[in-house]
Amino acid sequence: MVDGNFLRWLVLSGFILLTDQLTKFAVAGSFTANKVVEVTPFLNLVLVYNPGAAFSFLSDASGWQRGFFIALGLAASVWIVYLLRRYPQQPLFCWALSLVLAGALGNVIDRILFGAVIDFLDFHAFGWHWPAFNVADTAITCGAALLIWDGLRPREQKH
Repeated sequence: MVDGNFLRWLVLSGFILLTDQLTKFAVAGSFTANKVVEVTPFLNLVLVYNPGAAFSFLSDASGWQRGFFIALGLAASVWIVYLLRRYPQQPLFCWALSLVLAGALGNVIDRILFGAVIDFLDFHAFGWHWPAFNVADTAITCGAALLIWDGLRPREQKH
């Protein structure tokens, strides 16, 4: 039997994954590679295809990184689903894992479909631009922060 809490965490991941894919679909369908839309004085919308990882890590590699990042994302996703199923009663831990799962799968889908991850959020200030990113990247970052927080929290001692 499947635990209801486990399903709740999968639904959360599914919602974030859907949001990620819909935003990427909207940007990819209405932007060209050189188009920049200023949303605020510090946020632009752009279309960037990133074959690398965070901060364009390995984006200049010869192409082997696509399969590597797909395999890594799928392996991480399987492990996360296992952890969600094993510990569904730990809310902060499962929130964090659900965010990371959605982000990992969102970027894996991009790599499979486009050979690269679609990034479109471009924050900038004083001539300095943060590397473009997407909803999946945000979910992974927030999930990682929650995992750190969860790991640093004091635990109740069982006697």
